[in-house]
Formats: sequence, C-alpha cells, structure tokens
Amino acid sequence: MHFLLVLHEHPVGVTVGPGSRVVYDLVADTAHFGGATVAGPALSWELVSGADVVDEPAGAALVAAVELDDAQQWLMRCDRVDFPPGAIACRHTHPGPGIRRLLFGELTITTGGGATTYRAGGAWFESGPEPVHAESSATEESAFVRVMLLPAEWAGRRTIRYTDPAYADRPARQRARVFLEEPLA
Repeated sequence: MHFLLVLHEHPVGVTVGPGSRVVYDLVADTAHFGGATVAGPALSWELVSGADVVDEPAGAALVAAVELDDAQQWLMRCDRVDFPPGAIACRHTHPGPGIRRLLFGELTITTGGGATTYRAGGAWFESGPEPVHAESSATEESAFVRVMLLPAEWAGRRTIRYTDPAYADRPARQRARVFLEEPLA
C-alpha cells in the first residue's frame, strides 16, 4: 500500500487528534502515540494513506513516500539514538523505512554513493534496505530521534543489521532508547 510518512516541526507546541502519528516533546524527551498535546517545542510524524493526498502536506519539514506490504502487520516505533564523539555505525540496514531528525551534534550519513552531513535540526529519510554508514562528530555528542515503520515481528527487537557480519561483533558505541512501539491499524 502507498503511504506518506510526514515529519512536522512545532516550535511553540502542538495538539493533534488520534491517528497513526507520533508526537515527540523536545524538552521532556518523551513520545506519545495518537492524540497528544505538547505545550513547548515538538516534532510529529504522521502516516498518511497515499490515496488521501493530493498535494504535499502543508508545512511539512520532510515527506517520504513509503510502500508497506498489506499482507503483513506493521508497527510504528519511535526511538532516540545517542552517539559519543567519534562513534561510527558501520554499514548497516533496517527492516523498514523511517525519518530521522538530528537533535544536537553532527552526523555524516553515507548511502547510495553519497555523503551528507547533518547538523541540529537536519532531517533525513532512510528506506531500510539501502545500506547506511553513519559517523558522529569527532568533538561533540550527537543524537537523533526517529520514527520507523517495521514489520510487527520486529517488536521489541534491535533492528540494525550490519552488512559485514564482522561489524556485529564490535561493541556499539551508539545507544538506542525506544520510547514506544504501536501497531498500525
């Protein structure tokens, strides 16, 4: 099925109704699924049926078209990944697509033959199956928050899969903290 995953930034707060959406409170470092109110700066991700969209959603910070196999169940996960200075996430994939937004620091993402450096406020889309290599700033801590769409069998499981099995044996310096996982209706 065709969907759009949409990231919005809300500098002065937001109230949203129920639906397939995540609201992340930038000050409290918490996430909510469905309807929520955040009084201060917030981010929100919404999954919108592609059939319902005529124009790109107004005010969106990033919009990504995604395909979800309707023969399987899906979930929406929100987590945060923190990197110490100089950390590297070696070439890897994930089982589903998602949008990331850098909270602070600097992260260089190499994928599809090109490299892009993101700074605080930068957002990017990862398809899931396309390999990605990430390097954090050599001098400062970095962190991003993301919302991924995952097949339901990935609930509660770590999603990073290294393209070279030797990388899996190295201790990961980055740390992921899951805020929520909710099934999609």
